[in-house]
Amino acid sequence: MRSGFVQYARLVRASVSSIGLEMAAYGIHSLQRTKVTQIYKKTGHLRAVQLLLGHTRMGSTVRHMDVELEDALAIAEANEI
Repeated sequence: MRSGFVQYARLVRASVSSIGLEMAAYGIHSLQRTKVTQIYKKTGHLRAVQLLLGHTRMGSTVRHMDVELEDALAIAEANEI
């Protein structure tokens, strides 16, 4: 699994630098975080995001994402059962 991560990092670095963007602003971690944050905001399914990230603890998932408490509460209220 680690070699896949390294290869992905190289691909992102090459792609970002080839179009003249600053690598510090486009790391693989920030891209991953952006994607799962978008998924969460559209679906409200925190467990799905947890599975996508491969986290065993929900707290790790919440800390990983860039979601404000107010946004999380609004999503929860909109999806009330």
